[in-house]
Amino acid sequence: MIPVKPQRFLDDLHALRAFGAAGVGKGVVRPAFSDEDIAARDWLAGKMEEAGLTPVFDPVGSLFGLAEGSSVLMGSHSDSQPEGGWLDGALGVISALEVARASKEAGGPPVSVVSFQDEEGRFGVTTGSSVWGGNMTLEKADTLTDRDGVTFAQARARMGARGGDFVDPKQFTGFIEMHIEQGPTLITSGEKIGVVGAIVGIRDMKITFSGQQNHAGTTPMGLRRDAFQGVSAFNARINERFRNVVTPTTVWTIGHVTLHPNASSIVPGRAVFSMQWRDGDSDRLGRMEKIVRDTAAEVADEMGLSLEYGPMLGLEPVAMDARLRGALEAAAEAEVPGNWRVLPSGALHDATNVARLMPVSMLFVPSIGGISHDFAEDTDEADLVVGLNVLARAVAAL
Repeated sequence: MIPVKPQRFLDDLHALRAFGAAGVGKGVVRPAFSDEDIAARDWLAGKMEEAGLTPVFDPVGSLFGLAEGSSVLMGSHSDSQPEGGWLDGALGVISALEVARASKEAGGPPVSVVSFQDEEGRFGVTTGSSVWGGNMTLEKADTLTDRDGVTFAQARARMGARGGDFVDPKQFTGFIEMHIEQGPTLITSGEKIGVVGAIVGIRDMKITFSGQQNHAGTTPMGLRRDAFQGVSAFNARINERFRNVVTPTTVWTIGHVTLHPNASSIVPGRAVFSMQWRDGDSDRLGRMEKIVRDTAAEVADEMGLSLEYGPMLGLEPVAMDARLRGALEAAAEAEVPGNWRVLPSGALHDATNVARLMPVSMLFVPSIGGISHDFAEDTDEADLVVGLNVLARAVAAL
């Protein structure tokens, strides 16, 4: 086993948390390309260099710490949700850094590290790894906008002269991503480790209903073309329409709604909302898309609204590589005998995109209360160290 240093690992995790520390507890606000995100990446580049790795920023702001020659690649992301926790993504980056550093100190196998940019989707869906993995062109990514109308091209320009060429994936033998579960399975069962069997697929798009903006006091209810009522009707119907198609593990969410002009005395003339759904079966994702489009068209027709769709973003379900997964399973059994399980990932991860380039696998540690994407996100530090030890055992075996 590679002789990792748990306290050094925990100290680095807490140091990274200081960039964008916010809210109560261990909250973090570090969106992609924010001042806090760029400062954190500069700090990470310094830590990589101290560990004997060569730090390289690619054109989209993803940061690689490269070992010499052929190596396994490990990591995740260091950007956060608008209100995020200290471990989502950061755990994967810092655990990879510690294993890489400890392995080099001990003369062990070479390990490279990555922190992908915009995994949390300020501009899309795992944008940085999506471009590197070939799921999206840089030209297409540059046209994506955040909720304030800032384009990806404008945001990545904030990286200044840091950006270099894209890193050649051929130098890596595989990719391992450690992450918090972000769900309740492990914390409920009391198990310490989850080895991921597969990552679900995702579809995400914006839908726009446009009606007639009008005076809220003088426009009779029966004559209104209220765009928000269209969203309300769509939301009420979609659950019923999905009923005979989905499984208990299928999920869908309307997560962001923008009204225009968004005033209390004006009937909304336009409503833009996000529609996202996730499942482990590509065919089911396609059937759900047809239901989404048919339901939106039905609502628009009944309520006298016009209908527009934004670009469809998404990724296919991905099974983990058998060899890498086997190494993680053996390491888990050695570290916590009988106290781990194989489970699917309902959350999307950079590993989905990287799977287009090389074998991938994932490792989960418990999330207290099953909470993530919230300031309350946390994991017992003893569980973090167990995950680090499993990761180090697996890399040594590989």
